[in-house]
Amino acid sequence: MAYARSDMMMKTARALLASVMVLSAGALISGCQSDPDIDITKLGFETDPPDVLYTQGLANMKAGNMAEAARKFDAIDAQNPFSEWARKALVMSTFVKYRQGRFDDALASGNKYMSQYPKSKDAAYVQYLVGLTYSKQIVDVTQDQRASQKTIDAMQAVVDNYPDSEYVDDAQAKIRFARDQLAGKEMQVGRYYMERKEYLAAISRFRIVVEKYPNTNQVEEALARLVEAYYAMGVVDEAQTAAAVLGHNYPDSQWYADSYKLLQSGGAEPRENKGSWIAAAGKKLLLGS
Repeated sequence: MAYARSDMMMKTARALLASVMVLSAGALISGCQSDPDIDITKLGFETDPPDVLYTQGLANMKAGNMAEAARKFDAIDAQNPFSEWARKALVMSTFVKYRQGRFDDALASGNKYMSQYPKSKDAAYVQYLVGLTYSKQIVDVTQDQRASQKTIDAMQAVVDNYPDSEYVDDAQAKIRFARDQLAGKEMQVGRYYMERKEYLAAISRFRIVVEKYPNTNQVEEALARLVEAYYAMGVVDEAQTAAAVLGHNYPDSQWYADSYKLLQSGGAEPRENKGSWIAAAGKKLLLGS
Protein backbone atom coordinates (compact mmCIF):
# COMPACT_ATOMS: atom_id res chain seq x y z
CA MET A 1 0.00 0.00 0.00
CA ALA A 2 2.84 2.39 0.92
CA TYR A 3 4.62 1.83 -2.42
CA ALA A 4 1.35 2.18 -4.36
CA ARG A 5 0.52 5.41 -2.58
CA SER A 6 4.02 6.80 -3.22
CA ASP A 7 3.75 5.93 -6.90
CA MET A 8 0.35 7.61 -7.08
CA MET A 9 1.66 10.77 -5.45
CA MET A 10 4.70 10.93 -7.71
CA LYS A 11 2.51 10.28 -10.75
CA THR A 12 0.31 13.21 -9.80
CA ALA A 13 3.28 15.44 -9.16
CA ARG A 14 4.84 14.50 -12.51
CA ALA A 15 1.58 15.25 -14.26
CA LEU A 16 1.52 18.69 -12.69
CA LEU A 17 5.07 19.30 -13.80
CA ALA A 18 4.36 18.22 -17.36
CA SER A 19 1.30 20.46 -17.61
CA VAL A 20 3.43 23.59 -17.44
CA MET A 21 6.76 22.45 -18.90
CA VAL A 22 5.96 23.60 -22.42
CA LEU A 23 4.83 27.04 -21.23
CA SER A 24 7.86 27.66 -19.09
CA ALA A 25 10.71 25.88 -20.86
CA GLY A 26 11.28 28.69 -23.32
CA ALA A 27 11.80 31.27 -20.64
CA LEU A 28 14.38 29.15 -18.84
CA ILE A 29 16.25 28.24 -22.02
CA SER A 30 16.48 31.85 -23.16
CA GLY A 31 17.83 32.88 -19.75
CA CYS A 32 20.35 30.08 -19.59
CA GLN A 33 21.64 30.59 -23.15
CA SER A 34 23.09 33.94 -22.12
CA ASP A 35 25.13 32.22 -19.39
CA PRO A 36 25.58 28.44 -19.77
CA ASP A 37 27.16 28.19 -16.32
CA ILE A 38 24.28 29.85 -14.45
CA ASP A 39 23.48 28.38 -11.02
CA ILE A 40 19.70 28.22 -10.68
CA THR A 41 19.98 28.15 -6.90
CA LYS A 42 21.59 31.62 -6.92
CA LEU A 43 19.06 33.39 -9.12
CA GLY A 44 17.38 36.46 -7.65
CA PHE A 45 13.87 35.13 -7.48
CA GLU A 46 12.40 38.40 -6.23
CA THR A 47 12.31 39.93 -9.71
CA ASP A 48 11.95 36.92 -12.03
CA PRO A 49 8.62 36.44 -13.81
CA PRO A 50 6.38 33.63 -12.52
CA ASP A 51 6.94 31.26 -15.45
CA VAL A 52 10.70 31.47 -14.95
CA LEU A 53 10.37 30.97 -11.21
CA TYR A 54 8.13 27.97 -11.76
CA THR A 55 10.59 26.34 -14.14
CA GLN A 56 13.40 27.02 -11.71
CA GLY A 57 11.34 25.38 -9.00
CA LEU A 58 10.79 22.30 -11.13
CA ALA A 59 14.48 22.12 -11.98
CA ASN A 60 15.40 22.31 -8.32
CA MET A 61 12.92 19.54 -7.53
CA LYS A 62 14.47 17.28 -10.14
CA ALA A 63 17.92 18.09 -8.77
CA GLY A 64 16.77 17.14 -5.28
CA ASN A 65 17.07 20.69 -3.96
CA MET A 66 13.70 20.79 -2.29
CA ALA A 67 14.43 23.80 -0.08
CA GLU A 68 15.23 26.01 -3.06
CA ALA A 69 12.26 24.62 -4.99
CA ALA A 70 9.96 25.63 -2.15
CA ARG A 71 11.46 29.14 -2.15
CA LYS A 72 10.75 29.53 -5.85
CA PHE A 73 7.16 28.34 -5.57
CA ASP A 74 6.51 30.53 -2.55
CA ALA A 75 7.92 33.55 -4.37
CA ILE A 76 5.40 33.06 -7.19
CA ASP A 77 2.48 33.11 -4.78
CA ALA A 78 3.87 36.13 -2.94
CA GLN A 79 4.41 38.16 -6.12
CA ASN A 80 1.42 37.02 -8.16
CA PRO A 81 -1.38 36.09 -5.74
CA PHE A 82 -4.52 34.49 -7.18
CA SER A 83 -2.91 34.07 -10.61
CA GLU A 84 -2.87 30.75 -12.44
CA TRP A 85 0.86 30.50 -11.80
CA ALA A 86 0.27 31.10 -8.09
CA ARG A 87 -2.36 28.36 -8.05
CA LYS A 88 0.03 25.86 -9.63
CA ALA A 89 2.85 27.00 -7.36
CA LEU A 90 0.75 26.41 -4.24
CA VAL A 91 0.17 22.82 -5.32
CA MET A 92 3.86 22.20 -5.79
CA SER A 93 4.79 24.10 -2.63
CA THR A 94 2.49 21.86 -0.59
CA PHE A 95 3.95 18.73 -2.16
CA VAL A 96 7.58 19.84 -1.70
CA LYS A 97 7.09 20.81 1.95
CA TYR A 98 5.32 17.54 2.66
CA ARG A 99 8.25 15.62 1.17
CA GLN A 100 10.66 17.71 3.23
CA GLY A 101 8.81 16.85 6.42
CA ARG A 102 7.97 20.53 6.99
CA PHE A 103 4.49 19.57 8.08
CA ASP A 104 3.31 22.89 9.51
CA ASP A 105 4.39 24.68 6.34
CA ALA A 106 2.80 22.02 4.13
CA LEU A 107 -0.47 22.42 6.00
CA ALA A 108 -0.31 26.19 5.66
CA SER A 109 0.17 25.94 1.89
CA GLY A 110 -2.39 23.18 1.48
CA ASN A 111 -5.08 24.88 3.54
CA LYS A 112 -4.46 28.15 1.75
CA TYR A 113 -4.95 26.39 -1.57
CA MET A 114 -8.18 24.74 -0.42
CA SER A 115 -9.59 28.04 0.83
CA GLN A 116 -8.87 29.72 -2.50
CA TYR A 117 -9.39 26.94 -5.05
CA PRO A 118 -11.72 24.27 -3.59
CA LYS A 119 -13.25 23.51 -7.00
CA SER A 120 -10.06 23.41 -9.04
CA LYS A 121 -8.78 20.34 -10.87
CA ASP A 122 -6.00 19.83 -8.31
CA ALA A 123 -8.16 20.33 -5.21
CA ALA A 124 -8.61 16.60 -4.55
CA TYR A 125 -4.86 16.08 -4.68
CA VAL A 126 -4.10 18.98 -2.35
CA GLN A 127 -6.78 17.90 0.13
CA TYR A 128 -5.27 14.42 0.04
CA LEU A 129 -1.82 15.92 0.72
CA VAL A 130 -3.26 17.73 3.74
CA GLY A 131 -4.59 14.42 5.02
CA LEU A 132 -1.27 12.70 4.43
CA THR A 133 0.53 15.46 6.27
CA TYR A 134 -1.65 14.93 9.33
CA SER A 135 -1.31 11.14 9.07
CA LYS A 136 2.48 11.42 9.15
CA GLN A 137 2.18 13.05 12.55
CA ILE A 138 0.16 10.27 14.19
CA VAL A 139 2.00 8.96 17.21
CA ASP A 140 1.77 5.96 19.52
CA VAL A 141 -1.50 5.57 21.44
CA THR A 142 0.27 6.42 24.67
CA GLN A 143 0.58 9.98 23.33
CA ASP A 144 -1.85 12.68 22.22
CA GLN A 145 -4.00 11.62 19.28
CA ARG A 146 -5.04 15.00 17.86
CA ALA A 147 -3.29 14.18 14.60
CA SER A 148 -5.47 11.08 14.26
CA GLN A 149 -8.67 13.12 14.47
CA LYS A 150 -7.30 15.70 12.04
CA THR A 151 -6.38 12.91 9.64
CA ILE A 152 -9.94 11.63 9.79
CA ASP A 153 -11.38 15.07 9.15
CA ALA A 154 -9.05 15.82 6.24
CA MET A 155 -9.40 12.43 4.56
CA GLN A 156 -13.17 12.43 5.04
CA ALA A 157 -13.20 15.68 3.06
CA VAL A 158 -11.49 13.80 0.21
CA VAL A 159 -14.12 11.05 0.35
CA ASP A 160 -17.08 13.43 0.65
CA ASN A 161 -16.04 16.21 -1.70
CA TYR A 162 -14.09 14.29 -4.35
CA PRO A 163 -15.71 10.83 -4.40
CA ASP A 164 -14.51 10.05 -7.93
CA SER A 165 -10.87 10.92 -7.30
CA GLU A 166 -8.08 8.36 -7.34
CA TYR A 167 -7.26 9.20 -3.73
CA VAL A 168 -10.47 7.93 -2.15
CA ASP A 169 -9.32 4.36 -1.48
CA ASP A 170 -6.20 5.41 0.35
CA ALA A 171 -8.08 8.17 2.15
CA GLN A 172 -10.49 5.56 3.51
CA ALA A 173 -7.57 3.36 4.58
CA LYS A 174 -6.05 6.30 6.45
CA ILE A 175 -9.39 6.97 8.14
CA ARG A 176 -9.61 3.35 9.33
CA PHE A 177 -6.09 3.50 10.73
CA ALA A 178 -6.71 6.81 12.49
CA ARG A 179 -9.97 5.56 14.01
CA ASP A 180 -8.15 2.51 15.31
CA GLN A 181 -5.61 4.83 16.91
CA LEU A 182 -8.36 6.80 18.65
CA ALA A 183 -9.95 3.59 19.87
CA GLY A 184 -6.56 2.36 21.00
CA LYS A 185 -6.10 5.50 23.07
CA GLU A 186 -9.42 4.89 24.81
CA MET A 187 -8.36 1.30 25.51
CA GLN A 188 -5.06 2.44 26.93
CA VAL A 189 -6.79 4.79 29.37
CA GLY A 190 -9.41 2.15 30.20
CA ARG A 191 -6.73 -0.39 31.08
CA TYR A 192 -5.11 2.21 33.33
CA TYR A 193 -8.35 2.54 35.29
CA MET A 194 -8.82 -1.24 35.40
CA GLU A 195 -5.41 -1.70 37.00
CA ARG A 196 -6.51 0.68 39.73
CA LYS A 197 -9.90 -1.00 40.11
CA GLU A 198 -11.68 2.20 39.07
CA TYR A 199 -14.27 0.20 37.19
CA LEU A 200 -16.81 2.89 36.35
CA ALA A 201 -14.11 5.05 34.79
CA ALA A 202 -12.81 2.05 32.86
CA ILE A 203 -16.27 1.11 31.63
CA SER A 204 -16.84 4.62 30.28
CA ARG A 205 -13.72 4.26 28.12
CA PHE A 206 -14.56 0.79 26.85
CA ARG A 207 -18.08 1.95 26.08
CA ILE A 208 -16.70 4.71 23.85
CA VAL A 209 -14.79 2.09 21.88
CA VAL A 210 -17.81 -0.18 21.42
CA GLU A 211 -20.26 2.60 20.53
CA LYS A 212 -18.09 5.08 18.64
CA TYR A 213 -15.47 2.83 17.03
CA PRO A 214 -17.35 -0.42 16.30
CA ASN A 215 -15.28 -1.42 13.27
CA THR A 216 -11.82 -1.14 14.76
CA ASN A 217 -9.39 -3.77 15.98
CA GLN A 218 -10.03 -2.68 19.55
CA VAL A 219 -13.68 -3.75 19.89
CA GLU A 220 -12.98 -7.38 20.67
CA GLU A 221 -10.87 -6.56 23.70
CA ALA A 222 -13.22 -3.74 24.73
CA LEU A 223 -16.12 -6.18 25.04
CA ALA A 224 -14.00 -8.60 27.04
CA ARG A 225 -12.89 -5.81 29.36
CA LEU A 226 -16.54 -4.87 29.88
CA VAL A 227 -17.21 -8.44 30.97
CA GLU A 228 -14.34 -8.22 33.40
CA ALA A 229 -15.26 -4.77 34.78
CA TYR A 230 -18.97 -5.41 35.19
CA TYR A 231 -18.33 -8.81 36.77
CA ALA A 232 -15.87 -7.26 39.22
CA MET A 233 -18.57 -4.76 40.23
CA GLY A 234 -21.15 -7.50 40.67
CA VAL A 235 -23.27 -6.30 37.74
CA VAL A 236 -23.53 -9.81 36.35
CA ASP A 237 -26.32 -9.24 33.81
CA GLU A 238 -24.25 -6.60 31.98
CA ALA A 239 -21.20 -8.85 32.11
CA GLN A 240 -23.30 -11.64 30.60
CA THR A 241 -24.59 -9.34 27.87
CA ALA A 242 -21.09 -8.16 26.96
CA ALA A 243 -19.94 -11.77 26.75
CA ALA A 244 -22.95 -12.72 24.59
CA VAL A 245 -22.25 -9.87 22.14
CA LEU A 246 -18.59 -10.84 22.10
CA GLY A 247 -19.51 -14.43 21.34
CA HIS A 248 -21.93 -13.46 18.55
CA ASN A 249 -19.28 -11.42 16.77
CA TYR A 250 -16.04 -13.20 17.68
CA PRO A 251 -16.97 -16.80 18.54
CA ASP A 252 -13.44 -18.13 18.00
CA SER A 253 -11.75 -15.37 19.93
CA GLN A 254 -9.47 -16.03 22.88
CA TRP A 255 -11.06 -12.97 24.48
CA TYR A 256 -14.42 -14.74 24.30
CA ALA A 257 -12.97 -17.95 25.70
CA ASP A 258 -11.53 -16.03 28.65
CA SER A 259 -14.78 -14.14 29.23
CA TYR A 260 -16.80 -17.35 29.14
CA LYS A 261 -14.43 -18.94 31.64
CA LEU A 262 -14.73 -15.92 33.96
CA LEU A 263 -18.51 -16.12 33.98
CA GLN A 264 -18.48 -19.88 34.49
CA SER A 265 -16.26 -19.45 37.55
CA GLY A 266 -19.22 -17.75 39.22
CA GLY A 267 -21.88 -20.07 37.87
CA ALA A 268 -23.02 -17.73 35.08
CA GLU A 269 -22.85 -17.86 31.30
CA PRO A 270 -23.23 -15.43 28.37
CA ARG A 271 -26.80 -14.20 28.06
CA GLU A 272 -28.01 -11.09 26.29
CA ASN A 273 -30.19 -8.54 28.05
CA LYS A 274 -32.07 -6.89 25.17
CA GLY A 275 -32.51 -3.68 27.15
CA SER A 276 -28.79 -3.18 27.71
CA TRP A 277 -26.81 -0.51 25.90
CA ILE A 278 -24.35 -3.28 25.05
CA ALA A 279 -27.05 -5.20 23.17
CA ALA A 280 -27.91 -2.06 21.18
CA ALA A 281 -24.24 -1.52 20.36
CA GLY A 282 -23.96 -5.19 19.42
CA LYS A 283 -26.54 -4.73 16.66
CA LYS A 284 -24.24 -2.18 15.03
CA LEU A 285 -21.43 -4.68 15.12
CA LEU A 286 -23.58 -7.31 13.44
CA LEU A 287 -24.66 -4.84 10.77
CA GLY A 288 -21.07 -3.83 10.20
CA SER A 289 -21.81 -0.12 10.74
